Amino acid sequence: MANINVVNLTGAKVGEFELDEVFAGEVNEALLWEAVKHYRASLRQGTHATKNRKLVSGAGKKLWKQKGTGRARVGSIRTPLWRGGGTVHGPQPRSYEYAFPRKKLMGALRSAIASKIADGKFTVVENFDVSEGKTKLYRTALNKLEAKKTALLVETSQQLSEKLYLGSRNLQGVELVLSSEVHPYDLLKYEHAIFSKSALEALQETLKKSVSKRKHAEKEAA
Repeated sequence: MANINVVNLTGAKVGEFELDEVFAGEVNEALLWEAVKHYRASLRQGTHATKNRKLVSGAGKKLWKQKGTGRARVGSIRTPLWRGGGTVHGPQPRSYEYAFPRKKLMGALRSAIASKIADGKFTVVENFDVSEGKTKLYRTALNKLEAKKTALLVETSQQLSEKLYLGSRNLQGVELVLSSEVHPYDLLKYEHAIFSKSALEALQETLKKSVSKRKHAEKEAA
């Protein structure tokens, strides 16, 4: 797999990073779609609710006797057949989350990164260190890195500094996530992805382990 340039926050090249073969595969668009669908489903609140027969107001007394009136029989004013009655099989509060295999998630993450690299929207920086945790300094740095629209900043939990957190939190169209929490949806949502060298190393190691486990499982199954 080819190398990718490592730059500083001024855009100057300071080294190279060797990408592993896990990023060399084709972009699996169907898998990316599944990952995004799963992520968006987990964001749904699921608070929709309709009143059923036991929740609408109204007495439960039988309105008139069963026979002899010439009218249709009815047991309650809360019947779904009447206006103001309960709703039958209406939506009720529920969770839209569902299980998504980790192997699929790792595969989608590999495809998302490979897509960013192919589009030239993937940057690796030596670190995110600046003199002060000021929004203006990070805005200037992102402009020099050609990330003038939306950008995703990825750093490890060990290297995450207060300056980076304070300086990036008020930047419009910019989100900061940890390498252990980055999701394919994040990479597709933002135009430019900027990883610190340590964050890419950690993520690459995680993806390599995932691939090796899958290959090992396939061998045992064969």
